[in-house]
Amino acid sequence: MTTFLFSQWWDTLDPTLRFFWGIAIFASVVFVVQMVMSFMGMGDTDGGADADLSVDSAVDSLDDASGMQLLSIRNVFYFLLGFGWTGVSLWHVVPNKVVLSVVALLVGCAFVALFLFLFRQMLRLQHNGAYDINDAVGKVCDVYLRIPAKGEGQGKVQLSFNGSVQEIDARSAEGPLQSGQKVQVLEVIDRHTLLVTPIK
Repeated sequence: MTTFLFSQWWDTLDPTLRFFWGIAIFASVVFVVQMVMSFMGMGDTDGGADADLSVDSAVDSLDDASGMQLLSIRNVFYFLLGFGWTGVSLWHVVPNKVVLSVVALLVGCAFVALFLFLFRQMLRLQHNGAYDINDAVGKVCDVYLRIPAKGEGQGKVQLSFNGSVQEIDARSAEGPLQSGQKVQVLEVIDRHTLLVTPIK
């Protein structure tokens, strides 16, 4: 019954409006699927090929051809999303089909520009939250998860870098350290682990 009603409604549409609706529905379905996959950690196809690439390089890449190529697939769907829904929404407001198509094109381009702006801002925020673990040496911090005595395992400490609080694995240079205890970083054991000692 639902399919029949949809078919009837679809057949009564003006061909141009049907075109806008088709693009809007297609782009919306792709957008929703993409968002669901992103939340599940499956849809990040634009990055992550090399975890050691700097965020600065990623931001700069938006200014050259390779950056545009990287984002081209998503750009198409964002453009179609803006284009299709503008045509559908303004169909009864803008009677001239040529004018409506031009407006839809401009909104589609605006969607792409907005996406690029948000993507750039996201990368900059990520960059601002980045830190060099070697800067931790000498800092005083709090034990977040209990740290066993020397050689018996590791816990976590909380450190502030550029206003961003990070939880980092830590080992004790002496006895066990309890949560909330003040400690000082003696050295960096590896890229993810610190050696700490209690403040006396």
